[in-house]
Amino acid sequence: MWAASDEALLAGLATGDADAIAAFVRRFQRRVFGLALVIVGDQGAAEDVAQEAFARAWRHAAAYDARRGPVAAWLLAITRNLAIDAIRLRRAEPKDPDDILALGIPETEAGPDERAIVGEDVARLRRAISTLPEDQRRALILAAYYGRTAREISESEHVPLGTAKTRIRAAMMKLRSALEVLGDRSDPR
Repeated sequence: MWAASDEALLAGLATGDADAIAAFVRRFQRRVFGLALVIVGDQGAAEDVAQEAFARAWRHAAAYDARRGPVAAWLLAITRNLAIDAIRLRRAEPKDPDDILALGIPETEAGPDERAIVGEDVARLRRAISTLPEDQRRALILAAYYGRTAREISESEHVPLGTAKTRIRAAMMKLRSALEVLGDRSDPR
């Protein structure tokens, strides 16, 4: 069983080491599938997205740059982008933004300390989002969770493009202000 760091597993993935590949998939499969499922809302489509995310990670493992963030964030960004692409291809009707917030964050394999910190952050984020005006909250969630462009939000919300852009920017500024970190938090790893 691999007890290696995420970076070591990714390096093994890049070289095609079968043990590293299996350990990498086991370590991240729940998070990748969970994120895909939250975004696409369909188990079959989420499985396809998760499979493609791992394939893309394998193809681009050599391009990973640790200075830009942890392996998990890199892999989840790949997953998010693929899930958004899947939604766009399906041209599905977006879910109500309030329904998305109610879904929560998928389980991770993090330890109790990390889960407690993440749980606190999620709770703070939800409280901050719930204080936004309805029009800003909808625009922000459509942009952040569904990857909708300002133009797409403008069309779906039946408002001018400038209004959609203003709503997204105002919501981001209010969230930034509400979520400012008061001091440095040490990395729990």
